Amino acid sequence: MKKLLSKLCVCWVLLVVAILKVTSLQAAEIKVAVAANFYKPVLTLVDHYQKETGHHVQVSAGSTGKLYAQIKNGAPFEVFLAADQQRPSLLVKEGLAEPKSQFTYALGSLVLWSNNPELVDGKGEILKEELKHIAICNPKTAPYGAAAVSAMKNLGVYNELEPKFVEGQSVGQTYQQISSGAVDLGFVALSQVLVDKQLNGGSLWLVPNELYSPIKQDAVLLKQGSNNAAAKQFLAYLQTEQSKQLIKDFGYGVK
Repeated sequence: MKKLLSKLCVCWVLLVVAILKVTSLQAAEIKVAVAANFYKPVLTLVDHYQKETGHHVQVSAGSTGKLYAQIKNGAPFEVFLAADQQRPSLLVKEGLAEPKSQFTYALGSLVLWSNNPELVDGKGEILKEELKHIAICNPKTAPYGAAAVSAMKNLGVYNELEPKFVEGQSVGQTYQQISSGAVDLGFVALSQVLVDKQLNGGSLWLVPNELYSPIKQDAVLLKQGSNNAAAKQFLAYLQTEQSKQLIKDFGYGVK
């Protein structure tokens, strides 16, 4: 009888431990750093992911360069969704990210956009006209800013337009400058001006891909998330067909 009770106690303890482990996993929190252009899409993805798994995802958005600097300085992020390939690759080389975790989750598109529905035509001819100001995100820290500079240089208008730049620290800030009317037009991500695949007001020119280097946006698991099973699961979720379709619906390409 004593042996039976002893075995029952052991089984009970093992069962409790198993339940605690499952509960712990269900209650897991993931800290995600995301490039500003992908903020809206990631909120939708996170909403779906949280409903499916019970995990909680904490999202912090900013320019890729600034987020990279924060990670290097010890910010407690576990997943990094950058707007380029360079910073995730650097983090891997610097020992701050897991080498085999890096992948391209989205392919970005650059647009010249105005909140005024009659200002920008379908060929971007307004760039050759007399402009007071043009909004652009910091090309040193934001890949969409670097793409905009490349496009203007290839069009031969950069030197004339540079003195008129109104520079935002992220493409999110640049979008706000234009949408508020503080600046008439500027370069942002296509995803920022679309709702249900349709232009959410204003006017735009989709900048031809040949005018700038491909905007390959990479994700990577940071060392701080190496022991977080939920963080690994979230990165796997981004690569599912369901997630890829959601990403495409926001105006991105996918591999």
